[in-house]
Amino acid sequence: PALACFADFTEMMRALGYPRLISMENFHTPNFMLVSEVLLWLVKRYEPQTDIPPDVETEQDRVFFIKAVAQFMATKAHIKLNTKKLYRADGYAVKELLKVTSVLYGAMNTKGVERADVSEEDSSKFKFDLGSKIADLKAARQLASEITSKGASLYDLLGKEVELREARTESIARPLEINEAEKTMKIAIDCVLEQVQKTKDMLNNVALDEANLEAKIEKRKLELERSQKRLQTLQSVRPAFMDEYEKIEEQLQKQYSIYLEKFRNLTYMEQLLDDHRRTEQEMFEEAANMLRLMQHRLKEEEQHPLKSGNNDDSDVDIQEDEGSDSEVEDRQIMKQRTATEMLLQG
Repeated sequence: PALACFADFTEMMRALGYPRLISMENFHTPNFMLVSEVLLWLVKRYEPQTDIPPDVETEQDRVFFIKAVAQFMATKAHIKLNTKKLYRADGYAVKELLKVTSVLYGAMNTKGVERADVSEEDSSKFKFDLGSKIADLKAARQLASEITSKGASLYDLLGKEVELREARTESIARPLEINEAEKTMKIAIDCVLEQVQKTKDMLNNVALDEANLEAKIEKRKLELERSQKRLQTLQSVRPAFMDEYEKIEEQLQKQYSIYLEKFRNLTYMEQLLDDHRRTEQEMFEEAANMLRLMQHRLKEEEQHPLKSGNNDDSDVDIQEDEGSDSEVEDRQIMKQRTATEMLLQG
């Protein structure tokens, strides 16, 4: 899906008339300069009279540029862009750029817009003050919240109008007494004077607090300067144990090289020992197999003459059988001796 998305983006940019070729390799690593250039070109393509600063050298400039483009697309084209993915400037930014390119590509196909570059003279005719629009938007939101709160309070007060109307008519119908009016005015004047005195006291306290804070700030500055001077002296002084540390480090390097050499030799000798044991085991198994074969052959040779001797004895006399038995026994003894000698040699 990512490859298809990228292919669609490149084809749409080529169809819209972007002057530079874009490949997949451009977004393997974060490439903010290319993303900012594409965004600025798309914004100019959507509305040539826009005035968005193209400076993206510092981090603050990049953040302001991304916010300005996102705000412009949200207010003008009703396209919601993810600023975090745009700031990453990698493959995820292509999906956000595809939102704007798809809108422009669809408009070009439906309305038959011709490919043409907008000149700088036409773009300088009208200016779009984005900062003022953002401030107006914030003020409008604040006014909307205030209107809702004021409307709720007004609704509550209108609900109490029935009771207050009677009290108001009674107070209006009552005759005005000068003494009571004078008393109420004096009470109100005293309340105002008390409030004025309280505010003066608070101002005096603020001045004292400001003086105290300034004194603390000066004290902290002096402590900071002393700490910085002490840090510089500590950085300039070489520790006494550094010479010994460097010597020990050199010895450690030598010991480590010796250890590596011995470890290699040990592993090589262990491998040779394993090979030698393996060959001995194979020779031992081969000798055991040879012994088994020799024993099997001897048993077959012993059984064969006995069978042949029994067949010959059936046609001779009893005396001849006794002589033949002795000869057969002598032959068997000789064969056993030769077999044992061969086994011993083996």
